[in-house]
Amino acid sequence: MTTRPARAKRATVHDVALEAGVSRGTVSRYVNGERYVSAAARTAIEAAIAKVGYVPNTAARNLVMQRTQAVGFIVHEPHSLFVEDPNIGEILLGANARLSEADHQMAVLIVDTERDTDRVARYLSGGLVDGVIIVSARADDPITRVVERLQMPAAYVGHPPGAASTASFVVIDNRGAARSITERLAATGRRRMGMIAAALDRDSGADRLAGFREALGDRYDDELVEPVPLYSYSAGREGMRRLLDRAPDVDGVFAASDAVAAGALETLKEAGRRVPEDVGVVGFDDSAWARRTTPRLSTVRQPAAGLGAGAADLVLGRLRGEDLPAERRLDCEIVWRESA
Repeated sequence: MTTRPARAKRATVHDVALEAGVSRGTVSRYVNGERYVSAAARTAIEAAIAKVGYVPNTAARNLVMQRTQAVGFIVHEPHSLFVEDPNIGEILLGANARLSEADHQMAVLIVDTERDTDRVARYLSGGLVDGVIIVSARADDPITRVVERLQMPAAYVGHPPGAASTASFVVIDNRGAARSITERLAATGRRRMGMIAAALDRDSGADRLAGFREALGDRYDDELVEPVPLYSYSAGREGMRRLLDRAPDVDGVFAASDAVAAGALETLKEAGRRVPEDVGVVGFDDSAWARRTTPRLSTVRQPAAGLGAGAADLVLGRLRGEDLPAERRLDCEIVWRESA
């Protein structure tokens, strides 16, 4: 009969205390990151931990501290767009890098359907994360209401209407950037300028349309604005087709994202319209889409990874009880390429 090998005994706080020559309470204070541990005791404890192979029981410590060391990353987008949109990935990676530095885990939660909303609401209510980062929140988003009810530390990428009053926000000037790139496109001599306006149910989409409208002033024409639901390639293709059907003489297009612009470029190519000779096209994001289109896309560069890192900083700061500004604003810039 074979015998199962004995499991090695796990080192405990008591073992560390004996080796370091300090009390168990001093070791516990060190492990929990508390103050009032002298430099000499700290050095002795660190050496003892290395010698006896002590690994803190994080689950037990978090239970005592009522912390999970986890932050939720909530994306309110269709599952397909989560994979397609490189901006979301950059925001996620930026947030994860900052959370990792702070020894926190990230729980990624995608909200696509009403069932997803209910599932995520139950998850948040179960106390499985200490705070949340929310991307692509809509106006009157039900997840926003859950976060506010739970009084959970939250940071939004963007500033959606109706967001929790206790939340923090990391933003760019979508309106100003859209105005600037529209003005630059107009300066190339375009006379009939339209927009494929995506995601008007959230602050970024609405603000980009507002900036486009401000830039054109009296030249703005509602008939040259084609609304589409998502920042997606397929929405850009379909939106450009409808815009061309209605206004075949359009000679300039502001697409609300690079993915939308890439779809628009494909439709223009199929229609025999040359870019930029017949139609100038600009986008927004400076994502991977902008660099793989033909011609390469003129666009607004937004610091996607910086938005994620900034949102993580805001949540972590609130968990530490720091007095933080309600909003952090990051700069963006125009990148001018061949499409315009």
